[in-house]
Amino acid sequence: MLVLAAFAAGTSFSQTYPAKPVRIVAPFAPGGGTDFIARLIAQKLTERLGQQVIVENKPGAGGNLGAEFAVKSAPDGYTLLLIAGSYTVNPSIYKLSFDPVNDISPIVQLSQGPFVVAVHPSVPAKTLKELIEYARREPDKLSYASAGSGSITHLASELFLDMAKIKMVHVPYKGTGPALNDTIAGNTQLIFGSVATSLQFIKSGRLRGLAVTTPQRIQAAPELPTVSEAGVPGYQVVLWHGLVGPKGLPGAVVERVNQAANDALKSKDVADLLATDGVAPAGGTPEQFRAVIKSDIERWSGVVKQANIKAD
Repeated sequence: MLVLAAFAAGTSFSQTYPAKPVRIVAPFAPGGGTDFIARLIAQKLTERLGQQVIVENKPGAGGNLGAEFAVKSAPDGYTLLLIAGSYTVNPSIYKLSFDPVNDISPIVQLSQGPFVVAVHPSVPAKTLKELIEYARREPDKLSYASAGSGSITHLASELFLDMAKIKMVHVPYKGTGPALNDTIAGNTQLIFGSVATSLQFIKSGRLRGLAVTTPQRIQAAPELPTVSEAGVPGYQVVLWHGLVGPKGLPGAVVERVNQAANDALKSKDVADLLATDGVAPAGGTPEQFRAVIKSDIERWSGVVKQANIKAD
């Protein structure tokens, strides 16, 4: 009887949810990639859930401020959190007040995309293999730019250096914009940049693209090999965004939002809009997304320890 009652309650809840507007917390400032994804999925969920889904920006502490607020909210389905890959870096960099795996309810991975490995045209390497050979002959002669010490661009670069067995000088900046600008100017020689920001400069010749970090080549630049096939077997870094809620989120809520998001991600207009930000739709089950989060936390923890990385 108790099982039947619980089933009936869950069914009733799934039929009435959402009964009021839903808030998605974006833990970064307006205007960036996370904010763009948050507003896109909010619009598409609004259309499919029949209630207004709004975005509330809560930037600060590398995304931890907004994350803490959301995961400590009531697990009723009316406060959700938009996370990016940096969420899985933060446990190794900051002292968190919550468990990044056990204090959340994963809902769905929304997007997936690569870093583009790019160099200034003055670098005497036309391919990634040539870059690695040059760096081995001239250790620490080249420098690479990152969005800051402890950023995901920093960790992705350090993982590459470690797996390629080469050394370069790290130059941290306060954000991806300054890092990209100084690489274009030739003040630094290498950058792991997003497709949205880097590809235009690669196509214009102001940067030379060498590879992408995803397991497969990308549609926007099919001529660029993957890092794995171009000289560092097994290397891959996938940039992603996804939706989670607080621990204890009702299964009916998780299922309803997951289904609505997956439906949206299958539409051509969403794929086209994501492509403008250099990423592709992901989708999948909550369990698959939890596995991605856990795997990335473990991997970045190893990179942080290996390279003795500290946050700015």
